[in-house]
Amino acid sequence: MRLFAAVLPPQDVTDELALKVAELRRLPGASALRWTGVAGWHFTLAFYGEVDEDVVPELSERLERAARHTARFPLAVRGGGQFGHGRALWAGAFGDLPLLRLLAERAEAAGRRAGVEMREHRRYRAHLTVARSREAVEAGPYLSVLDGFTSRTWTVDELALVRSNLPKSGVPGEQPRYEVVGRWALGGAG
Repeated sequence: MRLFAAVLPPQDVTDELALKVAELRRLPGASALRWTGVAGWHFTLAFYGEVDEDVVPELSERLERAARHTARFPLAVRGGGQFGHGRALWAGAFGDLPLLRLLAERAEAAGRRAGVEMREHRRYRAHLTVARSREAVEAGPYLSVLDGFTSRTWTVDELALVRSNLPKSGVPGEQPRYEVVGRWALGGAG
């Protein structure tokens, strides 16, 4: 199964972001982008890729430990950016980013220790993908709209393990389906 660890924003925060993304979708050229559905909005902490089912119990145990040893922290969705010359547009994060990075490092370490073959480590950049493109896109107008956005701040109080079910039908615009397979409360041990 294809898995990743994530922080999931609460529904009211994704509702706020959805209003801003609706503005983005009205901009010239927006129809050429593949817009991520609200159900796909999350802050990925560690991407595990294909994981054998027999590894999931140990991975879950290690993620539970990572969550228990990480304090709750404030977070908001704020601003935006791009990867790959506009090939991915994203909303950013604001709040206790050092603690979010620490949780990402712990989620990545949990995968490695559970025997998940992890890709090469990259510096963590908190983002929530809102659109993708196969071609380079002039992202300036989109980023201008996102720059003025800040959601309400919430307290991150859990770590989620999410299964990503990729589309199989080949229907253009079909979105992956996401299923939370584990949730662990953040503790306060720091």
